[in-house]
Order: sequence, then C-alpha cells, then structure tokens
Amino acid sequence: MGRSLVSFTNVPLRFSQVPRSFPPPNHSTQCQVPRHNANSFSGYQKARVLTAKPTRTFCTKAVLSEIPYQKVGAKSTGPIPLSQLIQVVESAAKTGAEVVMDAVNKPRNITYKGLTDLVTDTDKASEAAVLEVVQKNFADHLILGEEGGVIGDSSSDYLWCIDPLDGTTNFAHGYPSFAVSVAVLFQGNPAAASVVEFVGGPMCWNTRTFSATAGGGAFCNGQKIHASQIDKVEQSLLVTGFGYDHDDAWATNIELFKEFTDISLGVRRLGAAAVDMCHVALGIVEAYWEYRLKPWDMAAGVLIVEEAGGAVSCMDGGKFCVFDRSVLVSNGALHAKLLERISPATEKLKSKGINFSPWYKPENYHTGF
Repeated sequence: MGRSLVSFTNVPLRFSQVPRSFPPPNHSTQCQVPRHNANSFSGYQKARVLTAKPTRTFCTKAVLSEIPYQKVGAKSTGPIPLSQLIQVVESAAKTGAEVVMDAVNKPRNITYKGLTDLVTDTDKASEAAVLEVVQKNFADHLILGEEGGVIGDSSSDYLWCIDPLDGTTNFAHGYPSFAVSVAVLFQGNPAAASVVEFVGGPMCWNTRTFSATAGGGAFCNGQKIHASQIDKVEQSLLVTGFGYDHDDAWATNIELFKEFTDISLGVRRLGAAAVDMCHVALGIVEAYWEYRLKPWDMAAGVLIVEEAGGAVSCMDGGKFCVFDRSVLVSNGALHAKLLERISPATEKLKSKGINFSPWYKPENYHTGF
C-alpha cells in the first residue's frame, strides 16, 4: 500500500466551535453536541403537551427485542493504522466542505441528472477537492464517488465512498440539511467516517463535524456522542426519505410514513441521508429508514450510528452492507418495534419481485462477506 502523506489546506476553516447543548428530555445525558469510469458498477440499473390519541398497540415479541443486530464496522483495517485512515477521512471531508462553504451564498449553476435529480457545479468541485486529498495520500486505493463513479485499483482492499454534497436539492434552495460525507471501507466494511453537516441558513451558515472509527466511538466536534434511550414508539421522533423514482418502494414508504406519523411524535423528511443518520447518532431523533440509497449515501452514516450505540440493519431486518438497497438505523432500543411494521412491508415488496440485491458494488472489488 502507498505511504500516507496527509495533506491539509492552508485556507482557514469556517467550522463551528463546540456548541453548547442541552440534553433532550428522556434522552441519554451522554449525548453532547459538542475522472472516472462510470461503467464499472456491478448490478447497476439505472414543553410539548402530550394528549392521548387512539393508539395501535405494539406487541413486540420477546424474541424480536433480543435480536443482536450484526455490526457493520470493519473488524480490521489491514496494514494501514486506523488513526491514519481517520486523519485522511476528516481532512478530505473538511476540504470538500470548504468548497461548499465558499459557494453556499452564491448563485447556483444547476443541471439535471433526471426529472427531479439535480446536480450543481459545487457537487463536482467538492468531489474533485475530496479526491485530491484521498489520491495524494492513497494513490492505490479504489474510490466510488457519486458524481465521478469508480476510479482506482479494484484489487485494493480499501474503497472510499464519497458523497461530495449530500442533499443537493436542499443546497440549491439554501435549505439547511446538506453535508459532505466521506468513508473508507476495508474489505467492504466501514473503517472510518466523517460527515460535515451544514447548519443555520442563509447569512448564518456554520458546520458541525461528525466522525467515527470502527470500535473507537462516534464524535461531534470532538465530543463523544450517543444515541437516545427512548424505547417507546409513541415517544419517538422519526425520520425517513424518498427517492426520485415514484415506484413500488416509494409507494410502500409513503404508507409507512403515514403509519408512523399516526403512532409517533412525528416523522420528518429532511432530504439528506448522511445528515439524518448523524441525527440518530446525536440522539435528537430515534430512527431513520429509506429504500434505494447508494453506498455513498450510507457508508459514513451507518458507522457513525453504530459507534454511537445504535443499531443498523436492512429494512427486512437482515444483516446490512453498504451495497444494500435499504437501510434502517435506530437508537437500538426501538429497532425491533420499528421492524414489526417495516419488515413485513419490505417482504411484501420482495414477494412482488422487487430487486433488493446488492448494487453499485465496483466490479471485482473484494469484500469479506
């Protein structure tokens, strides 16, 4: 493997100092906020006053509540120390975030990849900046970027998953839910991750940085974070997302959105998967789920949730990998209860022949599963 030369920019970062925080009610007090070949994919097809309301009681089976959700984090990082990987991951994410911060109050040049799937010049510039950092340090690693596709040596055990601007539609509108997300996998499992979330809004933009290493915990602006401890759906705040294709999976999730809106404190739809998962890790929401996400959407967020004490699975309850087509992340305490509704809905989709096989896995990339 190539020798690491960590590259840092001399441009001063406009990142937030550790913010003051107040633990939410009934949440863990540990939670302190403190160019490329696009044809290389395998399987790619294109307070609060609580009033009583009629309830649909959850009858969680004891056996479900005791399911040990399998870990997604890498058990090894091979010849490269974890400390070295996280240093480059964080540097790459912050370098991309500098590009986004420089553009956030300027006019956008928007083009469309689909009817409602847009991309901006900032997406491309951020990815180029992230790639430069990664390639300068690890020239022999494989990279999967949202905008550029696959580049590098497919025989490498290391795969970098880069979303240079998660939540592009929000960014284009100046709506505060977008981020730069970078993760590195070792043999298919996330080893180190960083998400730089943009917070605030026009004229008052700021950022907070989430990071995690496999087995090393999750952090926000350098302070250790932990998922919430709420164990009742009716006391939970949930998040989901919807893809651009209004297909059967989209329709199924609309129904799940309705069901959980009726029995929880609410279901939010913010539009940036990496941000949503970091909010679960931070303990400000209890769970997030979505169909049809890509590896660059999930690779960083799932590790951050897991290292914050949360649980990760597919939406049918099965073992998760970053090439799967569905994800459910939660604080852990609610996981089985959420699956009582989410899993049957997903199984019904599978019975219709909807494809849930792995996708966007670079051709010939070796995984340990």
